[in-house]
Amino acid sequence: MTGGTESVRLLPWSGEGGKPCYLVGDGTGYLSRVADAIESVQLGMSAALLDHAADMLDDHKVTAAQLRFLAARMAEALRDVHRIAESRGARLPLPAHDGPGSPDGLESEDEDEDLRDHRCPPSGFGLG
Repeated sequence: MTGGTESVRLLPWSGEGGKPCYLVGDGTGYLSRVADAIESVQLGMSAALLDHAADMLDDHKVTAAQLRFLAARMAEALRDVHRIAESRGARLPLPAHDGPGSPDGLESEDEDEDLRDHRCPPSGFGLG
């Protein structure tokens, strides 16, 4: 490994007992390429599952058991995609500074807190 370019990566699989697996390195090694390939397969399968879900929802002959099976597979796919997003997001470089010229356009962390007040409440999704 090469000193200053090392990072920690959440891998797209779990270890014993469902614990997350991490890789420390520069992102160019064999295990990084395996993880990239697995993420690519997971994202492709998720896209295919979305297409299948649309077809099933248009079919009025679909049974409740089939929809439950679809929902279970979609939950698995969402879990995979969420893990990929967490892994990739954690590896993004931090902005150099906050302010009008920063990537997020926010002037301070206080404004970021103000944005949280404008999130859709759980009731907007039929929850709570």
